[in-house]
Amino acid sequence: MTAMRTGLAAIPRGIWVLGFVSMLMDVSSEMIHSLLPLFMVTVLGASALTVGLIEGAAEATALISKVFSGVLSDWIGRRKGLTLLGYGLGAITKPLFALAPSLGIVLTARLLDRVGKGIRGAPRDALVADIAPPHLRGAAFGLRQSLDTVGAFAGPLLAVGLMLLWQNNFQAVFWVAVIPGALAVLLLAMGLQEPAPQNVTKRTNPIKRANLKRLGTEYWRVVAIGAVFTLARFSEAFLILRAQQSGIAVALVPLVMVAMNVVYAGSAYPFGKLSDRMSHNQLLGVGLLVLIAADLVLASGAHWIALTAGVALWGLHMGITQGLLATMVATTAPADLRGTAYGFFNLMSGLALLLASATAGLLWDQFGAQTTFISGAVIAAAALGLLVMFRPKAATATTGADL
Repeated sequence: MTAMRTGLAAIPRGIWVLGFVSMLMDVSSEMIHSLLPLFMVTVLGASALTVGLIEGAAEATALISKVFSGVLSDWIGRRKGLTLLGYGLGAITKPLFALAPSLGIVLTARLLDRVGKGIRGAPRDALVADIAPPHLRGAAFGLRQSLDTVGAFAGPLLAVGLMLLWQNNFQAVFWVAVIPGALAVLLLAMGLQEPAPQNVTKRTNPIKRANLKRLGTEYWRVVAIGAVFTLARFSEAFLILRAQQSGIAVALVPLVMVAMNVVYAGSAYPFGKLSDRMSHNQLLGVGLLVLIAADLVLASGAHWIALTAGVALWGLHMGITQGLLATMVATTAPADLRGTAYGFFNLMSGLALLLASATAGLLWDQFGAQTTFISGAVIAAAALGLLVMFRPKAATATTGADL
């Protein structure tokens, strides 16, 4: 029998295209998002609670929107069009941030931007699962996440340079962010050929009772694990606010996101590749332990050493877990229901993120940053306990690793 190819050279071209598209859009988005909490607090006069509510509502909107696009992509059997629509909407909302005179416009722009993210998210993840060979699925998700995260640290780094060059002109930086967003849409439109749809004559409403039953117990366990895990972590906006407390210059605060995403980008592919060979359940448990450590370090103080260590640990836990959770969904869901599966998974995670971010903002305003991060560590510890309780009964991955 011919040995299965592994490594970066074996990953299909379509995965690379989706990765570079994600990278360009993340450069665009993170140039804005790395500055947005400071813009809201220092220019528009928002409180930490308001920042938490806006960030939570925005991210929850993105995740909840994935339900509808995921179901639709399964029903029509095509995913590229919805993915392109989502990236296009994200690109055209970027100028609103540069024009925003009030929190209301910021909220509108943030929600529309995240609707675009929601529309593209589930079809894109399903595309990755459709394109990648089963024995490379974890590596493929890890690679896409890694390239995505390169954009997530390149964006803040570019934002820092432009803020220093243009003397803290937030709006000018936001205008520059329009360019990579447009390039992402162009690359997706021209560079990706979608695989032919499967079972064309058998397609039915993905949310019919019979189809939902096909998702199975193992899939719903993954949904529950993902939701509880998301409760344990809140928006990265609070890392930026913690950096502000350390006393570093406003223009340098986005370097916090650069540091986090360097670690995230560097760890996502290796841990994705590792997930093709070891227990998903155990690897997710390691990610929760790292998150607990990150929260405790960030709670210990605002000194730059604690801040740097905590942010690096936060990035490491993201690298361990985010591609892994996507792989767990792909492993447990039928191929023709992957869009729907990602949609429901992200619906539950979206609601959890909204609650987590709003609670973090309230704790921050009422009791301070230390209480916020300690609470995150406590919830992560509870999630670790639930992970043990919800451990799947049998292996379903192609490599034989249990979830």
